[in-house]
Amino acid sequence: MCGISGIFSKNAVADTIYDSLIHLQHRGQDAAGIATWNNNKVFFKKDLGLVSEIFKSEDLIKLSGNIGIGHVRYPTAGCDNVLNSQPFIISNPVTMALAHNGTLINSEQIKEKLLKSHFCQFNSNSDSEVLLNLISFELTKLKFKKLSKKHLFKALNKVYKKVSGGFSVIMIIAGIGIVAFRDKNGIRPISIGKNKDGYMIASENSALNALGFNFLDDINPGEVVIINENGQLFRKQLIENYHYNPCLFEYVYFSRPDSTLDSISVHKTRLRMGDYLGEKILKKYKNLKIDVVVPIPDTSRTSAMQVAYKVGAKYREGFMKNRYIGRTFIMPGQTVRKKSVSQKLNPIELEFKNKNVLLVDDSIVRGNTSKKIIEMVKNCGAKKVFFASASPPIRYQNVYGIDMPATTELIAHNRNEEEIKKHIRADELIYQDLIDLKKAAHLGNPKIKNFEDSVFSGNYCTGDITKEFLKTLEQKRADSKRNSS
Repeated sequence: MCGISGIFSKNAVADTIYDSLIHLQHRGQDAAGIATWNNNKVFFKKDLGLVSEIFKSEDLIKLSGNIGIGHVRYPTAGCDNVLNSQPFIISNPVTMALAHNGTLINSEQIKEKLLKSHFCQFNSNSDSEVLLNLISFELTKLKFKKLSKKHLFKALNKVYKKVSGGFSVIMIIAGIGIVAFRDKNGIRPISIGKNKDGYMIASENSALNALGFNFLDDINPGEVVIINENGQLFRKQLIENYHYNPCLFEYVYFSRPDSTLDSISVHKTRLRMGDYLGEKILKKYKNLKIDVVVPIPDTSRTSAMQVAYKVGAKYREGFMKNRYIGRTFIMPGQTVRKKSVSQKLNPIELEFKNKNVLLVDDSIVRGNTSKKIIEMVKNCGAKKVFFASASPPIRYQNVYGIDMPATTELIAHNRNEEEIKKHIRADELIYQDLIDLKKAAHLGNPKIKNFEDSVFSGNYCTGDITKEFLKTLEQKRADSKRNSS
């Protein structure tokens, strides 16, 4: 999972790109990069670490120009190398820089064909570099004297026919300006905003709002947006037969609550998730005597408040959170994750002692965090600890841009809810129903009827995920293959 941004302005953009990445830092805490365009030259810097650690004042001064793009990244298997960080740069047939959020599921096949053509070489293991080289390859075949929008649309039309997966992309292209486009299923989010000085494109519109850009629109699936070097905006729907299948997990976990993705408020979706979960508890678990509802911070707070309201129990904050620890399910290595849980959360004992506690989390992935938290709460003297997940059981890998664990590492893989309850040592376990989760998002925009819900259902919306692909991915994502202790 990544966060991307791009800005055209009358003024220098490096500072604003930096600020945009701060507002997108929740989407990636492993690496960051910025590229700007000035006087027919790309200036860039990227490195491993947080945005504030990588970029100093002197760096931003050197990143000159009024056009720029930025990127933040979460760690993925085999990607703990600065060569895999973004943006990626290429100079053939024109200078281009690319920032990409998502995953191309057929990148290895594309890479193999490009290598056989002797057109390019690769310096990383990233599918983003593959995508950049494919765009370069398609443009080169056009043999233009001067690159135009018409050439670009023709090349991207070819690219769309060759790639599969979930992606949103922002590029700098010499002679064109900023170019942004999205996969034909609209899996990964991307929005456009405007202020008096120019335009901004970002993964989430909360970043636009925070920087004083008025939200204009979401980029459609299969649509290309250009902001040229004069600051003019152009839009072209390149793929006519597109489908909306936005990622459901964006609403559950990744996106900020102040974001609206494809006209669906993340905050309101999480409120509805809590309503439905509370109603399920009242209907199917009415014998539970819940004294207090406690969220596992931060993402589950909104849903937990509604659960407490529905079941008629007190809502309490029961954990102090260390905000300097990243999101644990994505952290590579079981040792690192276990250590980070105890570093990340510390229970407030008086909120748990002699009480029947309902803990609410946004999801349960590996189950190790849930198990550790339940142990903490019981050690604080809780009489009983019930655990509720605002999303359904996660049983399958994500292949469209979230570095979900290998399927065999998922707590819900080949386990029923009773077995999961015993494993995490909860006195009761309640999961959200998938139909209710989808309804919680759908009500925000009734025009969107389908969602990318593969981690829950095992149904992959691109329709081309084979057992062989999943098996290979399983091997790559296994903890034993990761570069960690």
